[in-house]
Amino acid sequence: MKLRIIISLFVFSAIGFWSFRPSPDTSGFAFSTGEKLVYKVFYNWNFVWLSAGEVIFEIKDEPDAYHIEVTGKTYASYEWFYKVRDKYHSYIDKTTGLPKLYIREIHQGNYRHYEKIVFDYPNHKAYSSTGRSFNKTKTTEIDLDGNYYDMISSMYYLRNIDLKSFQDTKSTAFKIILDNTKYELNLKYQKEDSDFKVKESGTYKTIHAIGDVISGNVFDAGVQMNFWVANDSNKLPVLMESPLVVGSVKGILASYENLKYPFSAKLK
Repeated sequence: MKLRIIISLFVFSAIGFWSFRPSPDTSGFAFSTGEKLVYKVFYNWNFVWLSAGEVIFEIKDEPDAYHIEVTGKTYASYEWFYKVRDKYHSYIDKTTGLPKLYIREIHQGNYRHYEKIVFDYPNHKAYSSTGRSFNKTKTTEIDLDGNYYDMISSMYYLRNIDLKSFQDTKSTAFKIILDNTKYELNLKYQKEDSDFKVKESGTYKTIHAIGDVISGNVFDAGVQMNFWVANDSNKLPVLMESPLVVGSVKGILASYENLKYPFSAKLK
């Protein structure tokens, strides 16, 4: 099982950031430096849910950017099957709210992959470098016809939107860059859950939505992903799940530290 799948799920949970207009006042962001989120990853194989690993999100401070560092790893008990040690970095401009730099280093079994995206918004360009390692890459110049995001920064745009507006519009499109390719995806509002129980995590007030995924060797064509987002000022994803080409995957919020706002959506 490829643990990067669960990171991909956060991309498709980027509700409505395409219409979000960030304020120069960064105090308006739903997150702040020091926040740490841990998600537990489960893989379903032959009707059995296996506790496979975890993904950790941490916000670090840079002079002009929020540095989002993400670590994905399998548990030791799962590594006989497939070992994962992945690292992601996304730098979000504190003034514009747009990504400045994105780095992805994938170590999964014998598979290695490196991706670096430099966003040059003043010139409407992005420079995407991919390859087996940082010194073995090929760079592609990409025209930016609007606001594009990487896999990690999109999650944090989720947390700056007006959930009431999303409930009213019911659907929204958003754009990302992944492996030198631009994608436009769609996400639809489903319903509000006032008492949503997540096993091993808690009970929450949530917004439920479904989103498109990028079909290929991980997702079949036409597959959509379900996710639930805490319905409060923090807007944390609390559960994500999706079928895969083989089996299915889900990620649950296991722990959190240093949230900017009280976690009022968590009921117990």
